[in-house]
Amino acid sequence: MSQTLFRIYQGAGQFSRVMAAVAILVFASLELTDFELTINVQVALAVIALAIGIPHGAIDHLITIPRDSKRRFIAFIAIYTLVAIIAALAIARWNLVGFQLVVLMSALHFGFGDSAYANESRAAEGKHGYSKFAIASYAIPAGFLPVVLPLTDNRTLDVLQELNPTLINWAGTFTELLRTSTLVFAILAISLLMITRNYSLALDLVLLLALSFFAPPLVAFAVYFGLWHAIRHTARLVPKLPSAIAKISTEKPLAIFFTAVIPGLYAILGIFVIGIIFVARGTTEVSRDFLWVILVIIWALTVPHMATTAKFDLRAFKNSLHP
Repeated sequence: MSQTLFRIYQGAGQFSRVMAAVAILVFASLELTDFELTINVQVALAVIALAIGIPHGAIDHLITIPRDSKRRFIAFIAIYTLVAIIAALAIARWNLVGFQLVVLMSALHFGFGDSAYANESRAAEGKHGYSKFAIASYAIPAGFLPVVLPLTDNRTLDVLQELNPTLINWAGTFTELLRTSTLVFAILAISLLMITRNYSLALDLVLLLALSFFAPPLVAFAVYFGLWHAIRHTARLVPKLPSAIAKISTEKPLAIFFTAVIPGLYAILGIFVIGIIFVARGTTEVSRDFLWVILVIIWALTVPHMATTAKFDLRAFKNSLHP
């Protein structure tokens, strides 16, 4: 079981790195040729990448509450949905404050989630987890790089102008400080991880840093969310999902991985239907309104999703870390 599970973790890590590298090469090449993607193309690419990432957060109910307890199962879904609805209404009503809170929550969720993935991958390989020093160096930049750098990029102004102008000055006078601090911390972390020979963690940060610099901000975040974080999180769902565990003996990593994807596919249809309903107002900018609605829904779902997965992240740290 551990060998098959390790192959799943390893495959998720390799896939996410390859996708990030491909995006970096593609957009670096476009930049060299002075070819600029239109905002509509960026929106289309972002919607596709975001859609790929949606299922990973749609099966929290399957891994948190035992199905044999119907009352607790129904209560969990009801509370989870209520929290998401309240979060969505709050973001829609108080765009700026809601956005700022979501940015912070997302950065922490991504960083600690990817750190937990790194430790669980080591455990699946039969090795000790990374040291506290290594994980502490990795967690913060791993979460803040793909969130803060795109949002503090000058190119983001055009995107936010199209999506929601009230968010243009979301960081206020702290924009440059936030961007510089993230860069400095990331470079320091990469250096420390290289010195301590934690090369795979250092490589992750280098790729996330390059992705945020070369890809358009909107696309950079979407690629990270759908082709990096979601892929790694899905790998983490395998040992927690009974239907996936039951297939471990088949020793077919890809098929087992998709066992953790299929249950969440309904969320893509649901979010797209909700998005279509909200933008069906005769606007001439349907694609951009649609993207904004999808982003609001994803941000809203991040609140209960982060709360649900927090205990799994903490458990990964406690069970795997060594001094």
